[in-house]
Amino acid sequence: MARRLLKELERSYGFDEVAIVPGTVTINPEMTSTQMSIGEFAFESPVLASAMDGSVSPRFAALMHEMGGLGVLNGEGLYSRYADPYSVLEEIISMPQAEVTEYLQQAYSAPVQEHLIGERVQEIKQSGSVAAIAFTPAATKRYSPLAVEAGADIIVVQSTVTTARHFSNSDRGLIFSEMISALKVPVVVGNCVSYDVATELMETGIDAVLVGVGPGAACTTREVTGVGVPQVTATLECAAARADYYQRTGRYVSIITDGGIRTGGDLCKAIASGADGVMLGTPFAQAAEAPGRGYNWGMANAHPELPRGTRISVGTKGTLQQLMHGPSNVTNGTQNLVGALRVAMGMCGAYTVPDFHKAEMVIAPAIKTEGKHYQMQA
Repeated sequence: MARRLLKELERSYGFDEVAIVPGTVTINPEMTSTQMSIGEFAFESPVLASAMDGSVSPRFAALMHEMGGLGVLNGEGLYSRYADPYSVLEEIISMPQAEVTEYLQQAYSAPVQEHLIGERVQEIKQSGSVAAIAFTPAATKRYSPLAVEAGADIIVVQSTVTTARHFSNSDRGLIFSEMISALKVPVVVGNCVSYDVATELMETGIDAVLVGVGPGAACTTREVTGVGVPQVTATLECAAARADYYQRTGRYVSIITDGGIRTGGDLCKAIASGADGVMLGTPFAQAAEAPGRGYNWGMANAHPELPRGTRISVGTKGTLQQLMHGPSNVTNGTQNLVGALRVAMGMCGAYTVPDFHKAEMVIAPAIKTEGKHYQMQA
């Protein structure tokens, strides 16, 4: 009897399965540079706040700018659907869990009001901050010119899975190269998890790629559809595409690991895997200044037919200053994220983020529990 051909599966790795190997040279953390660039914009802290309504409001985006990072506003969220989005936020926050998904579907069924897109962008710009605003691919052609006209500095095109080749019923879909030429601002596109897709996206002329499908705490894509790749492997794949693309063209495209990062250790592993920066949602929803006041929900939660997110109670863990730069008063790695990155870079002798990309990594599934018997008992 002929042997059946079996589908072969490749091993992939998440944050808890790997560790960073210390370098042969060490340096003081204050000697490191954590700078990240998106187009002509440079950020001292390589951290983006995700375009989730519970995490980023115009005010929170301004606070992220003060911290050296970038807050991305959801251009199709509550802030562009309601003149008073905060009353709707209050309803979402106070709604019983059993009823909240249906309420979110209703709340997000209100139409986007185009004039509010410009008003929210101007709110961010009036604080002197870099304004980044995100749209889904289907809405980008319509809304991104309005945002840029109002002063948006960076456009983010984001969906659960994005490719350079997408087939739809539209005669002429979103063509990134044409959009970039028309907008004349840096464009960030995501999300993807593979070498081939990242390469094709880079070839369209975009400035940064978001990496990650379904790892976020508020996202249930992997549970609902079974689609996704663990973040370390996904970042390695896309970083390899970035390196080959840069060698071939001389144009550098930033890699931003998006989702699944909870602690400073996770952030460090993402950067060591080849990311130039990270995008966080739920960790920032835990900031005292976050609009969700201890709650967060996924962008796909309001899908009218197949919700792929859930409202989660994340609590308030500290101020944005504490979460980003400390001082930390906890020992679980959830505060002073940028400080943790500087310490890890110092341990590996990495002066810059590109230096840190060269750090050796090992498969280490017991790294979090090795020797931690007494901690686990506490």
